[in-house]
Amino acid sequence: MTIVIGLIVTLGCILGGFMAMGGHVAVIWQPWEYVIICGSALGTFIVANPMKTIKDAGKGLMEAFANASPKQRDYLDVLSVLFSLMRELRSKSRTEVEAHIDNPGESRIFQAFPKLLANTEVVTFICDYFRLIIMGNARTHEIEALMDEEIQTLRADKLKAYYSLVTLSEALPALGIVAAVLGVIKAMGALDQSTEVLGHLIGAALVGTFAGIFFSYAIVSPIATQMKTVRDKKLRLYVVIKQTLLAFMNGAIPQVAIEHGRKTISSSDRPTIDEVEQETMAAGVTVTAEAA
Repeated sequence: MTIVIGLIVTLGCILGGFMAMGGHVAVIWQPWEYVIICGSALGTFIVANPMKTIKDAGKGLMEAFANASPKQRDYLDVLSVLFSLMRELRSKSRTEVEAHIDNPGESRIFQAFPKLLANTEVVTFICDYFRLIIMGNARTHEIEALMDEEIQTLRADKLKAYYSLVTLSEALPALGIVAAVLGVIKAMGALDQSTEVLGHLIGAALVGTFAGIFFSYAIVSPIATQMKTVRDKKLRLYVVIKQTLLAFMNGAIPQVAIEHGRKTISSSDRPTIDEVEQETMAAGVTVTAEAA
């Protein structure tokens, strides 16, 4: 929603200011200039990126427009699942805990949080490291190094689409000049026409320069930045999991371990310690009841 509001404000100010200066908005409507700029931009984007990155860019744009960053509810779900698994690990046999890890889709712990269960990447991250903890041979600093490496790899993968859009935004002003030059070439072929016709052709050509710069700095670059912000916030879930499990491996009880994770959440999204306690206790009661 913020993207749409921002674009409306931007367009309103630009077009409104142009009209206030006495300009005619109809002059800016040069569809073939836009076809040249946008078409060549799309073509170079396809040339420069593998299909996986192109598809991910489309997914990232939808996330940016929907502002699909984790909310407080998402963090509470993660903390609740971690608490339940840690408690199971302290009180149940290895075989019973492995049942949750090996098949999370059938686990009563994960089933209590369907939104989290649908996030297969986060669920896989949780299960992988609980599996290492169950094995009992890995040292805490080794697990931490492995988690850091995986989170860094995940971040690099998630931001490939962002960097591809940044590159595209940097190219758009040059593509606008290409469209403007083609318009000037067309205008040079009409030098025998009246001043009015020639002026119209030159004005249409200059629209290409305007459009290239506008698309770059007012549309593509800000949307790419929003996409990066959303994906960075999504990666925060992995940091929460990491800090919680490291504290647990270092001997903290589940209630203290999830507090380590809670502290890594941004203050604007961080649930209070009372909210976390209520959620984790409720999750524990639900899981125990279902098990009975």
